[in-house]
Amino acid sequence: MYNILICDDQPDIVNALKIYLAPEGYRLFEAYTGQEALDIVRREDIHLILLDIMMPQMDGITATAQIRKISNVPILFLTAKSETEDMVLGLNVGADDYITKPFVPVEVLARVRSHLRRYALLGSRVAGPNTLTVGSVCLDDGSKTVTVDGEPISLTPTEYSILRIMMRNPGKVYSTRALYEEVWQEAALGSEGSVAVHIRHLREKIEINPSQPRYLKVVWGQGYKMDGGK
Repeated sequence: MYNILICDDQPDIVNALKIYLAPEGYRLFEAYTGQEALDIVRREDIHLILLDIMMPQMDGITATAQIRKISNVPILFLTAKSETEDMVLGLNVGADDYITKPFVPVEVLARVRSHLRRYALLGSRVAGPNTLTVGSVCLDDGSKTVTVDGEPISLTPTEYSILRIMMRNPGKVYSTRALYEEVWQEAALGSEGSVAVHIRHLREKIEINPSQPRYLKVVWGQGYKMDGGK
């Protein structure tokens, strides 16, 4: 059974999401401020968070930054179209995805299932060595760890999935659409922009100088590739 935390300062939205998710058998937790969400993450084994951006006491962006200090649980923002800039900022501080209000139940369920599958996969253990190395970046898919120059780095499940795909085929150019559909396991339908945010966040973690990347390079007009770091 997966534990899902729903956090929004509007009870009607929390209740609506509970109606969508309850038939799936998830154990649901609810919070109405970022601080309440953070407190629940600290004491419960949460597997996914649906988190509003604009809330009292502690907003969703601040809550995400605090949660990322203690957990790599998938975080999906609940965002209005007018909050695009805040949504991008949230992805930069560690959120994995976003769902735009008003919600479409089918989309909510699809995104939740997709992120739970990936989180469960990355939490599993695979027998035997399965290590990918590009330059000084080393990804161990058995222990689900990544090191750069021997130093461990912390990645969200989405960041890990993108990096693993690209490290499996160094030099191959992936379009943002291809990356999105392979990681999220669904049609992009205009959501490819989130890939660029995750790539930028990955660069900040694995590159010495993110503005002049050695590994995650853009191929203008085509997409991204994993280079050998030369």
